[in-house]
Amino acid sequence: MLGGGVTAFTGVKVFTATRAKDREELGEAITRWLRDAGDIEVVDKVVTQSSDQEFHCLSITLFYRDGHAARREDRGP
Repeated sequence: MLGGGVTAFTGVKVFTATRAKDREELGEAITRWLRDAGDIEVVDKVVTQSSDQEFHCLSITLFYRDGHAARREDRGP
């Protein structure tokens, strides 16, 4: 949770697409990455869309933490 509270994260992954076909397939690309990334926990996300007269860009930014770190944090000291 960025902004309101503080949530620790250990990594950031940005997915971006400009072409219509790539934007349509962005969800599948994210799903594949999440599956392949292994033991992580997504703790926040930001979706950004920008455009001008010719191009439309969609970016999805995932903030995540290693699953092992998440479990240690949940258990406490």
